[in-house]
Amino acid sequence: MARALAAAREAAAAGEVPVGAVVTGPCGDILAVARNRTRGRADPTAHAEMLAIRAAARRLGSERLAGCTLWVTLEPCAMCAGAIAHARLARLVYGAPDPKGGAVEHGARVFAQATCHHRPEIISGLCEAEAAGLLKAFFAARRGKPVP
Repeated sequence: MARALAAAREAAAAGEVPVGAVVTGPCGDILAVARNRTRGRADPTAHAEMLAIRAAARRLGSERLAGCTLWVTLEPCAMCAGAIAHARLARLVYGAPDPKGGAVEHGARVFAQATCHHRPEIISGLCEAEAAGLLKAFFAARRGKPVP
């Protein structure tokens, strides 16, 4: 998660929403690291999770990431949760919850739906305070308010 948090800080420095993601292989080796790039790429699908999943799939030469873990600083949205299911990731580890846009424990609850064909193991709250702090500071600065 430390590498995902570093990627989130890189995103914030680039003016992107500070979300970072890492995909590790079954043995814990890092396969891909990504950060949000929606603004820089003018691409609404360029979420950190999507970019990390794509890079890991390219590296493994397979659309299936069986046995792999996705580490992300923020609860994934519905788009990213769908990609996680399609990639057959074994585990999802995320930091901060996202009551407005998250779709794992909030909103659509993608993995709880009967139509979801793959459900990863989910671990939430890892480094939650640091991940949430990055987001709060980023949005407070954009609004010209002091960081709480």
